[in-house]
Amino acid sequence: MANYLAQFQTIKNSSDRLVIAVEDVCDLWSLVKDGFEERLPFKRAFLNNKTRNPVYVENLPAEFILTTDSRLRSRFPQETSVFSFREPYATIILVTCEDLDEFKTILKPRLKLMVQNDEREYFIVFVSKAHPSNDQATKMAKKVYARLEVDFSSKKRERCCKLDLHGPDTNFWEDLETKMVESIRNTLDRRVQFYEEEIRKLSEQRFMPVWNFCNFFILKESLAFMFEMTHLHEDSLREYDELELCYLETVNTSAAKQRDFGGLDPGDDQAALLKPAYKPLTQIVQDDSFREFEFRQHLFACQAMLLFKLNRPFEVASRGYSFIISFSKSLAIHENRLPFCMREVWVITACLALIDSTISRYDGGYVSPDIEKEFYRLQGDLFSLSRIKFMRLAYLIGYGMEIERSPANSAALSTLPWPKPAVWPVVPPDASSELLAKEKMILQANPRVKHFGIQRRLLPLEPSLLLREANRRRASLSSGNVFEFLEGRPTLTDGSGFVSPSNKVSKSSMSRTNSGPNFESSVSLDRPMRMSEIHVAAEHALHHTISDPNLWKSLSSVENFEQKYLDLTKGAADNYHRSWWKRHGVVLDGEIAAVCFRHGNFDLAAKSYEKVCALYAGEGWQDLLADVLPNLAECQKILNDEAGYLSSCIRLLSLDKGLFLAKERQAFQSEVVRLACSEMKHPVPLDVSSIITFSGNPGPPLELCHNDPGTLPVTVWSGFPDDITLDSLSLTLTATSGVDDGVKAIESSNTPVLNPGRNTITLTLPPQKPGSYVLGILTGQIGQLTFRSHSFSKGGPQDSDDFMSYEKPTKPVLKVFKKRDLVKIFTAYQSALLMNEPQWVGVVISPKNYSLRGATLHIDTGPGLQIEESHIIEMEIYTGKLQIEDQSDDTGTGSDESSCVTEEAKQLAVKDGKIELPDWAGDVNSILWFPVCAIDNRLARGASAVFSQRQSVVDGLRTIALKLEFGVYHNQTCDSTIAVHFTDPFYVSTRVADKCNDGSLLLQVILHSQVKASISIYDAWLDLQAGFVHMGIGDGRPTSNVFPLVISPSSKAGILFSIRLENLYIEDETVEPGSILNIKYQIFGDRTIGAHSPMALGDEQPEELLFKSTIVIQRPVLDPCLAVGFLPFPSGGLRVGQLVSMQWRVERLKENSSSLDNDELLYEVDANLESWMIAGRKRGHVALAATQGSRIIIAISCMPLVAGYIRPPQLELHNVGDANISCNPPGPHLVCILPPTLSSSFCVPA
Repeated sequence: MANYLAQFQTIKNSSDRLVIAVEDVCDLWSLVKDGFEERLPFKRAFLNNKTRNPVYVENLPAEFILTTDSRLRSRFPQETSVFSFREPYATIILVTCEDLDEFKTILKPRLKLMVQNDEREYFIVFVSKAHPSNDQATKMAKKVYARLEVDFSSKKRERCCKLDLHGPDTNFWEDLETKMVESIRNTLDRRVQFYEEEIRKLSEQRFMPVWNFCNFFILKESLAFMFEMTHLHEDSLREYDELELCYLETVNTSAAKQRDFGGLDPGDDQAALLKPAYKPLTQIVQDDSFREFEFRQHLFACQAMLLFKLNRPFEVASRGYSFIISFSKSLAIHENRLPFCMREVWVITACLALIDSTISRYDGGYVSPDIEKEFYRLQGDLFSLSRIKFMRLAYLIGYGMEIERSPANSAALSTLPWPKPAVWPVVPPDASSELLAKEKMILQANPRVKHFGIQRRLLPLEPSLLLREANRRRASLSSGNVFEFLEGRPTLTDGSGFVSPSNKVSKSSMSRTNSGPNFESSVSLDRPMRMSEIHVAAEHALHHTISDPNLWKSLSSVENFEQKYLDLTKGAADNYHRSWWKRHGVVLDGEIAAVCFRHGNFDLAAKSYEKVCALYAGEGWQDLLADVLPNLAECQKILNDEAGYLSSCIRLLSLDKGLFLAKERQAFQSEVVRLACSEMKHPVPLDVSSIITFSGNPGPPLELCHNDPGTLPVTVWSGFPDDITLDSLSLTLTATSGVDDGVKAIESSNTPVLNPGRNTITLTLPPQKPGSYVLGILTGQIGQLTFRSHSFSKGGPQDSDDFMSYEKPTKPVLKVFKKRDLVKIFTAYQSALLMNEPQWVGVVISPKNYSLRGATLHIDTGPGLQIEESHIIEMEIYTGKLQIEDQSDDTGTGSDESSCVTEEAKQLAVKDGKIELPDWAGDVNSILWFPVCAIDNRLARGASAVFSQRQSVVDGLRTIALKLEFGVYHNQTCDSTIAVHFTDPFYVSTRVADKCNDGSLLLQVILHSQVKASISIYDAWLDLQAGFVHMGIGDGRPTSNVFPLVISPSSKAGILFSIRLENLYIEDETVEPGSILNIKYQIFGDRTIGAHSPMALGDEQPEELLFKSTIVIQRPVLDPCLAVGFLPFPSGGLRVGQLVSMQWRVERLKENSSSLDNDELLYEVDANLESWMIAGRKRGHVALAATQGSRIIIAISCMPLVAGYIRPPQLELHNVGDANISCNPPGPHLVCILPPTLSSSFCVPA
């Protein structure tokens, strides 16, 4: 099958459309040819792909060929099976007949003979020549066609269609196209199956000795080409992918590795990635396979053409870049058998060809933004790869001094290996002039000295010393002989091929014996090659390798090299800018800037350098920034851009100190000072945020009150290498609220000198508005230069509060509080104090984030309260919890005992009504104890049945006016009026506990403790009012074994007194002023809680206290006098709006000579006005006889207003106590009220 390779290539080049055979039985083709060919290509076709899935094909190309044509008749059967893709995909049989007998006897047998081959896809087109006006001919044509359908069509497949030459043909052409597409689809399916079976058989023999890749290739590419002809490009591409994988497996076998690689023909240095027919397959065949160099490019070219037809240039670029990288590795393996630098030249031409083809076919309007960016990224990679290879070639021929030794170029070229030919090229015998020019170029090459006198070791552009590599690859030399050549010559220390300035020797001492006309004749294999000889030899070798005239022209001179270098670099940068990798584009802009700088185009160089510096600064690549920034500064200085030059000097100073020497940093500073002190044409504020930073001092921010002045220390870090004197320095404060109220700059009082490193300056703050302030902008003056800094310093480790960065909120340095309570003054006790007894009043003074050092307290008592001047005033630390409403502002005041200062109590004295607080009480919560006594001359009154009202709390309140003056200038005051509650120790209530048979009464006196202190009662007696006497002979005191009686805080105790009525029939039951209860007691309390033992002078022991209370005793009512009953409602029920009578019966139960003997009773009816309407008299007098059993009826008319269960009206007797009424039912608890009765009315029209 491999013998058909040339024929296969010829057939493939000549076949580009599907073939449809036409069997013209009745010589009709000339009549219908134009109509058939007008329908090509087929507009709508559905074909099955390799996986038998329908695929829509638009514009399917086809060609009609008569079966008598030589193109179909001159084929052998074996060729037909191998190249079946060019065979007809359908056969059209054109027939006509005007007689039914002729059809049966002649036409039908002939057609049967034609269609007996089952593999042919055919259909019959019956052409009717009958004119519509000839009915007989028309009927006969219909009969013949009907018979034709019966004989050759079936239910499964219709193989006939009719074409009327003189009639309408609309449906015919659609039917014809449908049948042709169906035939093409069936033929394609059978042929795909045939090829798959053949390919499967060959694949099973892959590892056998009989395996022949050429046979496999013909079958595989025939299948792929058949898919391509039918516009099934996806399936065709898949076949080529499988073919490539199979070939790579074949190439990687041990036997294939011994075969010829290729690439030695003229013109092979130019990549043929997009030229499938670059070389005939017969030229690259080798035994049973193909040469790898040509065949792999052929396969990729076929894949690329298919991808272009699929409108996928992005995938071509993606696959192409991967193929170039992979194929370059293969070239590296066979590099010693290929021409010199064949690998580099091929890569350059491949990248440029791929760029041109993909860019020309790319339409960005039909892809997503992500694909578009990725496409331009691939374009940038291709440009960058070709750029690197191009620089390698330029370096080999001596243009290394024209290549910028930037970090990007160094990183790319220093990792790129040298060419590895079997033997390094030698200098041709007629190259003496070229050697002289190269030698002169090397000696005159001086590396450019950077601005500011910066000295740096030049970055390498080579992986190893070219001199050593070239001589090592000479046949009779080793690497050890290289340095024999260097004796008496300048030392090459940077591996670049030209002399370093530090080791340069004067030209007069240089030997010139080898520069004459016979210089080359002395070059032999016994002496190492010089650098100039290496360049000349490489240039001549490249001239023989490179066949592209444009590429060779770009290497022919330095000017052409720089132009091509700029084109490649700009192409890579522009594409990177349009892709994801914008940083790569900016880096390449720096390479363009270096060329512009070298040629004096400083404006463009400065613009590109600015972008590069912005990228390096943003990424934090300070090493790279230190390499580029001096170039930018030099451009700006040449352009007289004073502002930019100053900014660049500041940025150089802000870089890490280890990147520059001390003298270099001093040069930066001297430039800044020189420009600042000179006459600048356009002075502009200079941003020095990167070198002068500032921050507040460590610790909490400075806290001031509204309108308070203060002193703010600020730490300033200077990045200058030497001391620098500032003419002025000021700082602004910015409110964190964001409201700009025109904050003024705070200037330093003295002229500061900033030392390298940390400096502390002090600013005097005028009164500021309330708010929290952060450091704003630091401004200053150096000569005529105004600078500013808005950067905060990193003054500590990252886990400390002093560390400043942009990632967290700025730390406030000043807090000015609003007009608020700077100090809280309140009482320290928790309950009431004793009335009429000397008591300690504790006043807590709690500073709220404000110092009270040197404060003065003024005390003024209100009415009913006086200070005991005989006692001293005490002050101590307050260890209790603060009773402050707003705890959020009191951080640091301390409410726990563990956080209080352990200061001893101090005794103070009052001078002119004021007290000066000690210094230790300025920042802590302190309590001030001073003695007072509340005066109340009224006698306490107990509660009884006659007088049940308790004493009001307001009666025991007293006020103390306090005024605290504090602050630096005592300009802050705190006025507070505190209320102190005083009370009696007891609240007394009485009741008659029991009535004895002998007429005596047991009077229970209940003592309610009103203080939070323990009280011990030592004695108690009762001075009875008139009408009552004690039982027995004594004075009515309880037994002595009851005392002392201890009453716990807020509890109660009872004392029983046995009394009797002195006269049972006295006219007035209550006699004023009442009885007097006398109690002797002592109190045991804590002054921090409330009531406590009265203060004693000196060592005096506290005496027993006497408490007196008035109680009114009333004779108890033990027998009721009246009975009140509620009479029931009518049985009919109650309704809303119905008048009803409420009746109560009042009956006297016994005769009585008391106040009930009056014959008139005052009554009142109480009702809810929302539920009831009172129709009668609500209030009045009724007469009731004083004799026992007398009764009366009280009636009143009412009307219910709402329905439901509601409470009825109630009867109240005002001049009769509840105790004298035996029964007082006001009526039922709830009564049921029914809704009103329904009513109707008629509307009569007027």
